[in-house]
Amino acid sequence: MKPSLPQGTRDFNAATIRKRNYIFNTIKNVFELYGFQPLETPAMENLDTLTGKYGEEGDKLLFKILNNGLERKEKHEQARIDFEKVLEGKNVSGITERALRYDLTIPFARYVAMNYGQLSFPFKRYQVQPVWRADRPQKGRYREFYQCDADVVGSNSLLNEVELINIYTDVFKQLNIDVEIKINNRKILSALAELCGGSERITDITVPIDKLDKIGWDKVKTELADRGLQHLQIELIEQYISIEGDNASKISNIKSLIDEIEIGKQGINELEFLLAHNKDNANFSIDFTLARGLNYYTGTIIEIKAKNVQMGSIGGGGRYDDLTGLFDVPGLPGVGISFGVDRMYDVMEELQLFPSSLQASTQVLFFNLGEAESKAAYHLLKQLRSHKIKAEIYHETAKFDKQFKYAERNSIPYVVIIGSKELEAGSCVIKNITTGKQDTINQEELLSFPFE
Repeated sequence: MKPSLPQGTRDFNAATIRKRNYIFNTIKNVFELYGFQPLETPAMENLDTLTGKYGEEGDKLLFKILNNGLERKEKHEQARIDFEKVLEGKNVSGITERALRYDLTIPFARYVAMNYGQLSFPFKRYQVQPVWRADRPQKGRYREFYQCDADVVGSNSLLNEVELINIYTDVFKQLNIDVEIKINNRKILSALAELCGGSERITDITVPIDKLDKIGWDKVKTELADRGLQHLQIELIEQYISIEGDNASKISNIKSLIDEIEIGKQGINELEFLLAHNKDNANFSIDFTLARGLNYYTGTIIEIKAKNVQMGSIGGGGRYDDLTGLFDVPGLPGVGISFGVDRMYDVMEELQLFPSSLQASTQVLFFNLGEAESKAAYHLLKQLRSHKIKAEIYHETAKFDKQFKYAERNSIPYVVIIGSKELEAGSCVIKNITTGKQDTINQEELLSFPFE
């Protein structure tokens, strides 16, 4: 059979893994700097834990897991009905009761609900694990990908949002990715829904608006109409998404539109608080088209876009003031952000932002030129490793050309050569593959050689 991969998944070679680890380690170090603690949850969750938490679009993208040892003996028509229920995201006993996690936020909420009595609040955790979505694969969108989340639960303070925005700023500055940090507030969207007939219309409004960048206003307008919104309501939504200018102008214009609605006033006040704490951040701006169509958001919503490259969002998050209420632990406020590492990788690769030093794993290759020579080389090899210098010896006696090619193919910058002449003299030859510079030194001086 011809080997292949499932669509939307990838293999990662050593060079790619080093680059990904560079991103992971940068993010984790910043999380730790801000006082967040690590957490891991299982790859699969009970289906009931996940369904109904991501909106109608999200439920369709869950990877459901069929139960082992299916022994259902039912008529064909009933089996068809049951599988249709499964495809709708429903839990059918005996067919599927579990699914791969869609994100890290809902599993985190489930963890907090299960361990509520043992946790100290506010509870700050970060999590770096893969998630799965049955989406259509395309550039920057995969079916299996990593998320890096940081969340705070047990606090209403907007200083948490300020801290999370600063985490974004610090991480992307360290990675040299130039980004736009966009914010909005679901309370403002709730006020817009009230203007359009009632708060229950928020999903009918936010789901189409969330697609604006992808499908354009004309198609969004068609979808709004299909969802039952009338002409005057659609005109009001168009007026809302057309608000432009600097942050101060946007605040002024949104006040004239929704400031008479109490929940809208609350959302505006929260935006003004965040603006006041980010006056010096030139990449920080309000975007009223930002909707993030996930049902659990209740306040601030955040999205990160990379500049100078065609790519979807590379991060996002927001406030969810009753997420654990879904698991019978009501009234526990929370806010969190997520980094889209796979898209960040693609951005850094396209813009050539990875340090060149990440390419090499082994720093030194010892040539293998005979039994006695390789024995002396291996003794020196162990000394280098004991001093944290990454080194290896060629696996068999071979011609110079073959061993040089191995070093070049594996981006090993230095080779150490001990032939019969060097063995007798107690010396070794060190050659820099990149520059061609060659030195002969005593073997006892090898540990002090500046391998860089």
